Amino acid sequence: MDKLRAIRLFVRLADVGSFTKVAEQVGASKSMISKEIRRLEDELGVRLLHRSTRNIQLTHVGEGYLQRAREILSRLEDADHFVQQLQQKPRGKLKINAPMALGITDLAEMFADFMQAYPDIELDIHLGDESIDLVEQGFDLGFRASSEPFDSSYVGRALTEFNYRICASPEYLEHNPPIESASDLQQHNCFVYSYFKGKNTWPVEEGVAIQGQLKVNSTIFMMAAIRSGRGIGFIPDFVCNSAISRGEVIEILPNASKPRLTLYALYPARHFVPTKLVQCIDFLQQWFAAKYPQP
Repeated sequence: MDKLRAIRLFVRLADVGSFTKVAEQVGASKSMISKEIRRLEDELGVRLLHRSTRNIQLTHVGEGYLQRAREILSRLEDADHFVQQLQQKPRGKLKINAPMALGITDLAEMFADFMQAYPDIELDIHLGDESIDLVEQGFDLGFRASSEPFDSSYVGRALTEFNYRICASPEYLEHNPPIESASDLQQHNCFVYSYFKGKNTWPVEEGVAIQGQLKVNSTIFMMAAIRSGRGIGFIPDFVCNSAISRGEVIEILPNASKPRLTLYALYPARHFVPTKLVQCIDFLQQWFAAKYPQP
């Protein structure tokens, strides 16, 4: 018995309510349709239908089976649709939310490469560090860099990992007390990133309470203040690496224990994920794997 065919016939029969109509629709005999349904019932070991000369009626078990059969057929249609779209060149619009600093640094370069690879996809990118509801705001994709698990209402794909670095300018370090351990940071002007969940505690070693005269919602702005010699920042390496390499700032306590920052691509959990989104996330993973190979 072709069980999938039998399930399709059962669902169609439940929809139209007549063996005769189903037989006409599929180009088969009424007796053949009846035999298919009977074989399905025999395999399941239950009766799905009450038959009479005038109509058919689903049994209690048949109603439950119908609901699940519809779900199975819907999933198969989605799978077929997914494969068909993969054979076509993806096109359309992707609305994307990304952190400001990451958008200005790595993501700008990455999406330039993506636009070259997929010229028929239109990008609508919004940069901002505040926490937003992707579904409510109509975003197809969001980026979150976090050292903690992300909101489980989204599907998340880890793309790469970054390190935190404690940075200060040579001028600041020259005119202020030396920093030899994490506890020494308590005596310094340490800047606070507004959206950092640790607030006024930096996760260095066992954690150290800090204070300072600057609180700001942009790590790019904070980096400028660090370079000017005004204080110390706890900064992701994608923001500060270039300044370190140019000697504009110096990494402090490089061997101290600090959490790693995972970059996630997040998208709303849904039954069918558009091909353009699948292609974009696959491209992201390959791009970051090439730029930041993990040990």
